[in-house]
Amino acid sequence: QVQLVESGGGLVQPGGSLRLSCAASGFTFSSFRMSWYRQAPGKERDLVATIGAAGGTTNYADSVKGRFTISRDNTKNTLYLQMNSLKIDDTAVYYCVRQTGGYWGQGTQVTVSS
Repeated sequence: QVQLVESGGGLVQPGGSLRLSCAASGFTFSSFRMSWYRQAPGKERDLVATIGAAGGTTNYADSVKGRFTISRDNTKNTLYLQMNSLKIDDTAVYYCVRQTGGYWGQGTQVTVSS
């Protein structure tokens, strides 16, 4: 069965950095486009970034462009999200998603606070 397990969240000060990871299993990871979504308290889930199956194509929400980088290692079946220059507004639960079929991980909490 498809499993997506996020890790790497935590508490960080504004301006700091975090790297999220998503370990994928149960499917041919290298065949699927993958995404990161996030959900802030009281808000809907928003798309943060998407990466093509081979890793050559990436897209970002305007709010994170220039600060976040999505990447993947198809040899390790792992998706990443490098988050730099974090802002308080980046506080959210971050989800790893395989949009084809609608598979979501359990999420990892990122809290940006001084």
